[in-house]
Amino acid sequence: MNVDAVDLRILEQLQRDAALSNQALAELVQVSPATCLRRVRRLTEAGVIERTLALLSPEKLGAGLQAVVEVTLDRQGAEWLDAFEQRVIADDAVQQCWRVSPGPDFVLVVQVPDMAAYHALAQRLLTQDANVRNVKAFFAVKRAKFAPAIALPRPPAGG
Repeated sequence: MNVDAVDLRILEQLQRDAALSNQALAELVQVSPATCLRRVRRLTEAGVIERTLALLSPEKLGAGLQAVVEVTLDRQGAEWLDAFEQRVIADDAVQQCWRVSPGPDFVLVVQVPDMAAYHALAQRLLTQDANVRNVKAFFAVKRAKFAPAIALPRPPAGG
C-alpha cells in the first residue's frame, strides 16, 4: 500500500489521540473532513491501522504490578511452542507474548494487581506446565517510558 505524506500526518495524529473527531483530525492534518474520513477508512481496511483502543491507567484500576517474564520450554517442537503460546495468549493478565530468539523461547509482559495475583498467574501458566523448563521474571519498579507508537518517516519538505 502506498502511504503518502497526508496519510503519515493522519497516522501521526491518531497515534497521539485516536479519540479525535474526524473534523478535528482533518483540521490538524489540513485536509477536508471527507478526504480525512476516506483516508482513515482506507488505512484501516488495508490493515495499516490495526485497531483503535483506549490506554488505561493500571495504577488507577488496581493493576499496579507489571512484569516481564522470560520462559524457556523443555521441548522446542512447533506443536509445543504453539500449545504454550495459545495458553498464555488466552490469559487476560498477559498483555504481550513474543516468541524470541536467541535466548528464552518467549518473553511475556504481564499486568496484575499484586504479587499474589502474579503468583496465581505463575501457577496457572508456568508451574503446572511440565514443558516449562525455566522462568525468569523481572518486576517493574518504575516506568520511565511507555510509547506504543511507531516512529513514522518524515515526508519530504513540501509533502
